[in-house]
Amino acid sequence: QVQLVESGGGSVQSGGSLRLSCAASGNFYSTYCMGWFRQAPGKEREGVAVIDSDGNTKYADSVKGRFTISQDNAKNTLYLHMNSLEPEDTAMYYCAADYLLNIGLGWFVPARYNYWGQGTQVTVSS
Repeated sequence: QVQLVESGGGSVQSGGSLRLSCAASGNFYSTYCMGWFRQAPGKEREGVAVIDSDGNTKYADSVKGRFTISQDNAKNTLYLHMNSLEPEDTAMYYCAADYLLNIGLGWFVPARYNYWGQGTQVTVSS
């Protein structure tokens, strides 16, 4: 069983930066994918960035060039470095994970992930 705990959210002004962390307990025994999703009030949850156990990454078009996903395997921690934040980035950010076999090509499909953190709020003011 994998458990995920996010931290690092907060309030910043437009143009600012934040780093989110996701501490994972438990182990995957095969290739896996971990990612960040976000959900703004009244909107569906959307994928932001994902990384697999080989280090391959994918980003949503809205965050390319501004956000960077990374993982520290020694610390079992996933990160999301967010730069040039915009008010449109305001949302609850969630860490998610699952085996790559379950995710398939659904990198940014929330229903493909079985393991979720509780979320951390990011608020960007103009």
